[in-house]
Amino acid sequence: MVAAASKMLDLGTPAPDFALPDPSGARYALGDFADARALVVAFICNHCPYVKLIKPALAAFGREYLGKGLAMVAVSSNDISAYPADAPEKMAEDARAFGYPFPYLFDEDQSVARAYGAVCTPDFFLFDAGRSLAYRGQFDGARPNNGVAPTGAELRAAADAVLAGRPAPAEQKPSIGCNIKWTPGNEPD
Repeated sequence: MVAAASKMLDLGTPAPDFALPDPSGARYALGDFADARALVVAFICNHCPYVKLIKPALAAFGREYLGKGLAMVAVSSNDISAYPADAPEKMAEDARAFGYPFPYLFDEDQSVARAYGAVCTPDFFLFDAGRSLAYRGQFDGARPNNGVAPTGAELRAAADAVLAGRPAPAEQKPSIGCNIKWTPGNEPD
């Protein structure tokens, strides 16, 4: 298991637009979440051990914060020909199994991952009401085999601050996880 660290885009970066399907074919776009006071875009997948560790806590975070005015989407951008466990039908199974209360979208051409500068799973981007990047980084310090229970402490602290109209904490640690599985020839520079 080789770990990759998130790219840490500049704070204040505007949220890139997206229009992606969920496994049923329903499409979601950035504008669909315009009424939310904050938006989390989480790059995840089904097979990554870093994501597997946090799935129950991620679903709990979504259930709690969706009621507070935060919107959330999860995006899988992995090459499904090489990683069939990340295919849309498997995404639907995963979303049901863990009770994701947020859309789980498929980025087949990987353009959304590229636009966000996502490099690993999981990779989190929290945008304020004006859709400026307020937080990018880890869910928390939990990693496979490190004995730390996933709570979402860092993402929660950032979301609480943004929802209260305050800046997210200044210290933001990169997310660590599996690299996004790029389609051959589509790897970022």
